[in-house]
Amino acid sequence: MQVIAVPAFNDNYLWLVHDEPSGETAVVDPGDAGAVLAEAERRGWTITQVWNTHWHPDHVGGNLAVKETTGARISGPAGESIPGRDVALSEGDEVRLGQHIGRVLAVPGHTLGHIALIFEKERMAFVGDTLFAMGCGRLFEGTPQQMYGSLQRLVSLPDDTRLYCAHEYTLSNGVFAVHAEPENGATARRVSEVKRLREEGKITLPTTVAQERETNPFVRATNEQEFARLRKAKDSFRS
Repeated sequence: MQVIAVPAFNDNYLWLVHDEPSGETAVVDPGDAGAVLAEAERRGWTITQVWNTHWHPDHVGGNLAVKETTGARISGPAGESIPGRDVALSEGDEVRLGQHIGRVLAVPGHTLGHIALIFEKERMAFVGDTLFAMGCGRLFEGTPQQMYGSLQRLVSLPDDTRLYCAHEYTLSNGVFAVHAEPENGATARRVSEVKRLREEGKITLPTTVAQERETNPFVRATNEQEFARLRKAKDSFRS
């Protein structure tokens, strides 16, 4: 599968996922229909599926326009209100793109019905706003217990699994990670690399399970209480 990041709004990434043998293309969390339709057209691709991880407008705002333009089938979490949804996804369900099969993982915390899509053979996962590079989503609906459990599920995947997050938050997350774990040399080195990439106008994603285990303080928390303390601290952190 070929995965292309389509920037949108201030810091969103909308992911186009293309399977050359079948000619199918899926878009993950198309908050901006115009951006993904234009990029697909530029590449000669036709969007045939929409995959939503959760209901927030910057992730589903383009659903109906994409569907109207392309006839794409929309799949999204069963427990949330997803515009134009054709297929309701719950834990253990599957999405398919050509011969590629993605498993649905329930990862509540940011929202209660949030899901991730895990392509095990391809070592890829689309994680929405649950896990970010060196960070995690805010707890808008869920509890610290739920989010901590969701993060641990994601980082139990193989170390080389690429994690496709939905926002370019890596640098700001990294600054907090250094503050939270000043003794972690791996985090400091990573932040330096992220600064270089951003100065060059480059994307910092995807991340990997191994990188997050090494440098993400929310993942590295040893229990729910430590995670809750870190999340509260990040919510009010000013670098």
